[in-house]
Amino acid sequence: MTPDDPILKILACPLDKGPLTLLLPEDALYNPRLRRRYPIVDGVPQLLPSSGERVPDEEHERLTKRLTP
Repeated sequence: MTPDDPILKILACPLDKGPLTLLLPEDALYNPRLRRRYPIVDGVPQLLPSSGERVPDEEHERLTKRLTP
């Protein structure tokens, strides 16, 4: 999956239905509102609520700085 992949426009968090951000090189999708990361396994986003992991505060801060242009 690449940042310009059209599927990113339609993928949504299974919990709040909001947009997700692609994290590279981690191969994951991130919801900064809920601080949850969803893995991408073999190119397939794992978007079940149980697949998401809570991101600790320190990592959220690091990711947020990376996402801000």
